[in-house]
Amino acid sequence: MENMRILFISIEGNTRYFVNKLTAYAAGQHDKNKGLPTISATEISEQTDFTDEVDPYFCFVPTYLDGGNGIDSGVKELMTNVMGEYIAFHNNARKLMGVVGSGNRNFNEQYCLTAKRYGKLYDAPFVADFELRGTAADEIRVYRQLVEAMQLYEAK
Repeated sequence: MENMRILFISIEGNTRYFVNKLTAYAAGQHDKNKGLPTISATEISEQTDFTDEVDPYFCFVPTYLDGGNGIDSGVKELMTNVMGEYIAFHNNARKLMGVVGSGNRNFNEQYCLTAKRYGKLYDAPFVADFELRGTAADEIRVYRQLVEAMQLYEAK
């Protein structure tokens, strides 16, 4: 388990900030224990050329909705659709190890709804969540959860 791949989308910079902090944390953990993976992160945006993923990866996605409550009155996803399209491209969904969601807990049931929906749609576990930019404690927790999910994926 040398390297962990992450694909992420960041609309307001919060997810990018967290992934950068998580990447730095992972590098430190790898330096202390060579058995722990580093992180290679790639941001997906409207300008991204779709490509076939050859290595397993995790997806980090925030939730932005317009209309409906996301539960019983519909879901209209905004601004993160390109991530879903990228995962659906060719066989990319087969390499998806899990999904991590972010958002604002003030939105109650809608918190991390996009990540949960992607997990169901692409048959991948919802691995972890963090609010807005996350905290140092979130970095530790999410990294551990990713390592565990990666081990489970590799054991299949």
